[in-house]
Amino acid sequence: MDPRIREHAEVIANHSVDLQPGDNVVIDAHPVAEDLVVALHEVAGDVGANPVTTSQRTGKRQQRAYLRAADGDFDTPAHEQALIEETDVYIAIRASDNVTQTSDVDPETSAAYQQAQRPILEERLSKRWCLTQYPAPANAQLAEMSTEAYENFVWDAVNKDWDAQRAHQANMVEIMDPAEEIRIVSGDTTDVTMSIDGNPTRNDYGEHNLPGGEVFTAPQPDSVEGEVLFDLPLYHQGREITDVYLEFEGGEVVSHSAGKNEEVLTEVLDTDDGARRLGELGIGMNRDIDQFTYNMLFDEKMGDTVHMAVGRAYDDTVGEGNVANDSAVHVDMIVDMSDDSFIEVDGEVVQEDGTFVFE
Repeated sequence: MDPRIREHAEVIANHSVDLQPGDNVVIDAHPVAEDLVVALHEVAGDVGANPVTTSQRTGKRQQRAYLRAADGDFDTPAHEQALIEETDVYIAIRASDNVTQTSDVDPETSAAYQQAQRPILEERLSKRWCLTQYPAPANAQLAEMSTEAYENFVWDAVNKDWDAQRAHQANMVEIMDPAEEIRIVSGDTTDVTMSIDGNPTRNDYGEHNLPGGEVFTAPQPDSVEGEVLFDLPLYHQGREITDVYLEFEGGEVVSHSAGKNEEVLTEVLDTDDGARRLGELGIGMNRDIDQFTYNMLFDEKMGDTVHMAVGRAYDDTVGEGNVANDSAVHVDMIVDMSDDSFIEVDGEVVQEDGTFVFE
């Protein structure tokens, strides 16, 4: 086994989830990530934790079969809910043998399934949890990289000095945390303002998302005004969506379009009322993630980017007395801020063409 896999497992256990003796651990992984699953079992054995492995969340082949056979009317599965309720630590490992496995599942069916899974998602988020990536060949192919190059890319981004990354990002937290308003401008296609007054800014340095590399907060749901062109693509429900355009009035998406698979975007926005409002604003700050790979876990952390998510706001980014946007979905989309762009906080430019004022 590549020694970097064991190092990856130790970063998850020691840095991300603080694995303790007696912890009940669910490891949710595609079979292609077996080496990392084995390494995590070794670490769990060393610590005295109790691991069990499922592929409920990330086993896309069986999920495709189920969703294509189902009638589209779903209930929250009580036995799956019970498993997560009895869990102390939840570790999800992204990896795939076919990244477009669910591309022929009806978007309405996928949206209905997500709604039914929402109580389980909320329960997972109440635990110590980590979402990470195993460098599987299919993910390397999607990133247009050789398997070896992708392995190097993933483990360079994961197995790093997270204390140093935290200190770098703390500069931006210090700017944003007391702020009232943020404006994002990129070219002549993106000019959007939002209030973050009273909502704390969080420093993501590899605790829940591994790799980390962003600072993020929640906009006030009704405050978002303007337009955004997300000029980097994303994969959702096994489909590529490109050139997403959203126009906001009073916090709500009032107009939208996409260059490709617009119907998938429409289904996301129609999931529920909260899906038409922003739940997150994030600033990418991980300079070791230096290329786009069609993997939001990495892409949203790239330096020179901003991402916004329609849908659910994370509870720890909503201040006391403020409204948290509520939705069954949370879909991130990215704006390239490397050229002809700036971030303005309370009227002061804090990043221009990808460079922060403190760099």
